Amino acid sequence: MVPQGMHDGHGKHAALIVATGLAVMFVAATLLTPLYPLYRRSFGFGGIALTLVYSIYVLGNLGALFFFARLSDQAGRRFIVWPAVGIAIASTAAFGLATGIAWLFVGRALSGFATGLASSAMAAWIAELQPEGKSNAGAVMASTANFAGLAAGPWLSALAAQLGLHPLRLPFALYGVVLLLMGIALGRVPETVAHPQRRLAELSLRPRFGVPKNILAAFVAPAVTAFLTFALFGFYAALIPGVLAEALKDPRPLVSAAVVFVLFMVAALMVVLACRVPSRAAMLWGLGLFPPGAALLVLSERLHGMSLLLAASVLAGAAGSLGYRGSLAVVNRIAPAGRRGEIVATYLIMMFCGNSLPVIGIGLLAAKTGAPAAHVAFAGLIAALAVIGLLVGWRYAPRDG
Repeated sequence: MVPQGMHDGHGKHAALIVATGLAVMFVAATLLTPLYPLYRRSFGFGGIALTLVYSIYVLGNLGALFFFARLSDQAGRRFIVWPAVGIAIASTAAFGLATGIAWLFVGRALSGFATGLASSAMAAWIAELQPEGKSNAGAVMASTANFAGLAAGPWLSALAAQLGLHPLRLPFALYGVVLLLMGIALGRVPETVAHPQRRLAELSLRPRFGVPKNILAAFVAPAVTAFLTFALFGFYAALIPGVLAEALKDPRPLVSAAVVFVLFMVAALMVVLACRVPSRAAMLWGLGLFPPGAALLVLSERLHGMSLLLAASVLAGAAGSLGYRGSLAVVNRIAPAGRRGEIVATYLIMMFCGNSLPVIGIGLLAAKTGAPAAHVAFAGLIAALAVIGLLVGWRYAPRDG
């Protein structure tokens, strides 16, 4: 709800500021993608270490989710968002000053924590700034901002790397300035929590998660969808530069940035274009698109085809967008009002696990069998889980309305 005394136009303008801030926070998740080959050469680490660097981001996400996700409801949105921006700036400084792989672990962990802390508070802030009865507009705005930030992330670092402009320093200096400006802009946005608590004794950090037995069957398909969406997105963010360099013989940073951009821009556009598609149908369509998307990804590697890789990116972006929006809406609908927070937290845990565990598995398997075989196994896992999710979702996911 827009704070009392604010016109709808002012509320929309404030929501746009917060949505821009959310996009800026998500830039960090893919900012490093074109730089991973440079880091490997500069710091001398292998594929397994790379997957661990990528995946530690999720530990930061989970730490924020477990212990601090509820704080913005209690202490106010700005009270949480400003510290998150500060932590993001510290993370950016760690990357900019990095002289070894330990700095990358620290930077990624801090970045994951900052994004996890800010994302839930900013999504709620956007929803509350919408005119009454327009809550779906807030969800569309937040989802679009999320994907737009992920799409923009690789370009800054890719341009610096392609042009040889201090690629391991300059992108982070510029991003730090953008974060600082964003933090200042957020000071213009009104607080939407009516009576924020400031006393530590009144704040609760106790994590809540779990799924009641009576909705467990209906929860399976959304949970599988969340896992698959971010498993596929994680593959692109962590491993696409390696696929381009080794299989497609094109190591240019701008090319990896373009592939990731196509993935997330398709996802962002699909959020807007398919916003009227019922949530159950969106989730099931997303699940149905995962197997062909994963198959095209593997085929592009085997046949050394850039056009196939771009087609796979389009399918993966559409599948992830439909699946993410639809599955989250289904979870919100099946969750009892008194337990919605803990059920959504469980859903997010599945999402974050999808973002890390498959990437780690691919890294470990690739060390033994080679990357192509590991990627085939990954595609098989995606297809199998998508079929399971589709069958269970068709049977148990409730229809809209």
